Amino acid sequence: MSGAGGRGCGSPVPQRAPWSLVAATAAFCLVSATSVWTAGAEPMSREEKQKLGNQVLEMFDHAYGNYMEHAYPADELMPLTCRGRVRGQEPSRGDVDDALGKFSLTLIDSLDTLVVLNKTKEFEDAVRKVLKDVNLDNDVVVSVFETNIRVLGGLLGGHSLAIMLKEKGEYMQWYNDELLQMAKQLGYKLLPAFNTTSGLPYPRINLKFGIRKPEARTGTETDTCTACAGTLILEFAALSRFTGATIFEEYARKALDFLWEKRQRSSNLVGVTINIHTGDWVRKDSGVGAGIDSYYEYLLKAYVLLGDDSFLERFNTHYDAIMRYISQPPLLLDVHIHKPMLNARTWMDALLAFFPGLQVLKGDIRPAIETHEMLYQVIKKHNFLPEAFTTDFRVHWAQHPLRPEFAESTYFLYKATGDPYYLEVGKTLIENLNKYARVPCGFAAMKDVRTGSHEDRMDSFFLAEMFKYLYLLFADKEDIIFDIEDYIFTTEAHLLPLWLSTTNQSIAKKNTTSEYTELDDSNFDWTCPNTQILFPNDPLYAQSIREPLKNVVDKSCPRGIIRVEESFRSGAKPPLRARDFMATNPEHLEILKKMGAASSIDAEDGLRFMQEMIELSSQQQKEQQLPPRAVQIVSHPFFGRVVLTAGPAQFGLDLSKHKETRGFVASSKPYNGCSELTNPEAVMGKIALIQRGQCMFAEKARNIQNAGAIGGIVIDDNEGSSSDTAPLFQMAGDGKDTDDIKIPMLFLFSKEGSIILDAVREYEEVEVLLSDKAKDRAAILKDPEMENEEQSSPENDSQNQSAEQVSSSSQEVDSVDQESSEENSLNSYPESLSPADMDNAASISASEQTSNPTENHETTNLNGECTDLDNQLQEQSETEEDSNPNVSWGKKVQPIDSILADWNEDIEAFEMMEKDEL
Repeated sequence: MSGAGGRGCGSPVPQRAPWSLVAATAAFCLVSATSVWTAGAEPMSREEKQKLGNQVLEMFDHAYGNYMEHAYPADELMPLTCRGRVRGQEPSRGDVDDALGKFSLTLIDSLDTLVVLNKTKEFEDAVRKVLKDVNLDNDVVVSVFETNIRVLGGLLGGHSLAIMLKEKGEYMQWYNDELLQMAKQLGYKLLPAFNTTSGLPYPRINLKFGIRKPEARTGTETDTCTACAGTLILEFAALSRFTGATIFEEYARKALDFLWEKRQRSSNLVGVTINIHTGDWVRKDSGVGAGIDSYYEYLLKAYVLLGDDSFLERFNTHYDAIMRYISQPPLLLDVHIHKPMLNARTWMDALLAFFPGLQVLKGDIRPAIETHEMLYQVIKKHNFLPEAFTTDFRVHWAQHPLRPEFAESTYFLYKATGDPYYLEVGKTLIENLNKYARVPCGFAAMKDVRTGSHEDRMDSFFLAEMFKYLYLLFADKEDIIFDIEDYIFTTEAHLLPLWLSTTNQSIAKKNTTSEYTELDDSNFDWTCPNTQILFPNDPLYAQSIREPLKNVVDKSCPRGIIRVEESFRSGAKPPLRARDFMATNPEHLEILKKMGAASSIDAEDGLRFMQEMIELSSQQQKEQQLPPRAVQIVSHPFFGRVVLTAGPAQFGLDLSKHKETRGFVASSKPYNGCSELTNPEAVMGKIALIQRGQCMFAEKARNIQNAGAIGGIVIDDNEGSSSDTAPLFQMAGDGKDTDDIKIPMLFLFSKEGSIILDAVREYEEVEVLLSDKAKDRAAILKDPEMENEEQSSPENDSQNQSAEQVSSSSQEVDSVDQESSEENSLNSYPESLSPADMDNAASISASEQTSNPTENHETTNLNGECTDLDNQLQEQSETEEDSNPNVSWGKKVQPIDSILADWNEDIEAFEMMEKDEL
């Protein structure tokens, strides 16, 4: 049932069908869809699938084993420093730390993954550890949402599979619902969060003291996200059905009912953030990504698990609005709930990657294929899905915390279509994880997908979800010791049994849907994907949908492809875009004057133009800033696996224009590098390590250069500083001519610098690579001496095997890495320090990433080829004006000041909107 999206297969079934029939027909749909595929991508052999499945098992062992060895009982592993992350002992990361409750988060989140991966003995050991060591009564403030999906969901998933194993008679014979009792204890600890007039929960709660007590240090919040309040029903209903305590399901249903009542009635959309006391929308933009995503997911899955039609009706009503306003194939763009035809932003976040999988459950395969393919093209360009990227597929936020949503959608699409193409997609995900994220102590999140630098984090969801979906993607039915179709996945991929639908049904089911809306029957298809409809006489159906999107990222075709095509068909000109605007073009000025005066379409174009104008003016201020650099440790036992985010310098060798610098490191004496070095023989031909402080950066660079160093790394003297929590630092010159400095200089915060210093203390000879982005390990290991050194290292045997498996099929990914360095230079980074600033001045915050205003605007013509829109505009208007989009923005600002003066209020609104964070 994990991949089933409807009640029948090909024809409707009665709305009140027995649940056994629902489960059986839904499961049959997936089997039928899988068996229909007979052509398209080359089928993957059983042997190769087994090989990839085994590789996933080895990767999980690497991640889980290092957590248990180096981090447990801490909540999470810090894979770069090989230690546990304990709340309060590390620098605060803000809201991210709200998932940590000192309850061995990663172990609980991994419980049912162990069973799915056939590690039943390890599962039994893990359950014993949870029962023995985990304390749920800690004085710590945690996120209600994260604690519910990770901890409560993890305990319930573990309980579900523990009783399954016990029934089989081999394992868990001693088990007596202990995990369920822990889940019930935790459920009662979360209930005080619902003490609001609306029934929406507070976003945070103290596990020991609850809400609003002086000791609780929480309870004053007024806002929560829609997903935070709307992603409770599966876990809370399962807890009620397992225990018979109805209060949990009642509270979760009340929260969902309130959100449904507060939807925007004309658009049927919900906002991102809502006031938990008044029900007023605080953020009125709407999408399917961060802040809303799992609200929609749980409406559909609550119908599947609980058999309550009202949940499906609500989901279908929202889904109709999503496809009407938010879906702009292949993109999914946020809109305003009151003005749904107006886009709220020009970028997308990575969390929306779950949506194709949800569309498979719904039975709407075509848009699922389209969006998934677009996301895959982004991944092929950047190796991972950036946290946010623009509509022309540039990096907006460069982090990637090893999110599993894309793998989830890949699994569901394979289950629905049986297309072996999705096995190849999964293979790429495995290769990229091993090639770019794997480090000696686990897998490290990507700090910046452009440079390949790492962040010292391995979130629990990586083990809970990523390995589960990847293993199931390549597993045959006989590879799993239980029937996965008897369970449904929560948003954290925990497994809840479908038989809960008929257990302890004491909740009165009141259909509150029809009270608020007239339902269009066309919205409510009670069927799952029918293979006869999906693939009518064409087994290449999915491939035909993907094909037009193959080059959408490489050619940077902008959003709204279909809409632009339609405008050309009708003879209308595409709307004027800010990046194409020229103040010397009378036609452009005339269009600006008409915006908002002629029609609603003109008004929409005008608002979009203003938003783009704001982005361009902001971008112009940031263009002179430098992107981050990478320090990659390439010597034994790291071999390029550890990549540290480094701040650039405004002087010295530009690593984006010259070959990287490689060499062994040596500490300078004096360590601050502020006078002539007393150990020139030690740094001669090496990369000097220098401490920040007491003199200018340029002075340090000159002193180590005079001593014969080939590069320098300045390490922050502020103990505990980290690129995880501090903005990127950019070193400025001293106000004098710095052309005499020829060596590269990079800056590391204290935490990253200590990784190198610790390596020096332990291994003495430490070689690093200074570059604009991390280099492929295969290229690093081409050095025969280093290749032999790694092969001879016993502690890297398993990793070598993995690397060899990956390298054989990494050519395509390597080729993608060879992107122009121009793209990196166009992304925004922190302002540089003024020449007068000493090097211990405060570092400047990194700004949001925006698209390049000087890039030629491209669109897709009717033949599917990207063409220069400027040329098309010239031909259609027959104007002889210069339409070169590369004209400096500084020359454009002055002539339109009078036009923008009338739009100040709207511009301020857009600026506030752009400041909103995920």
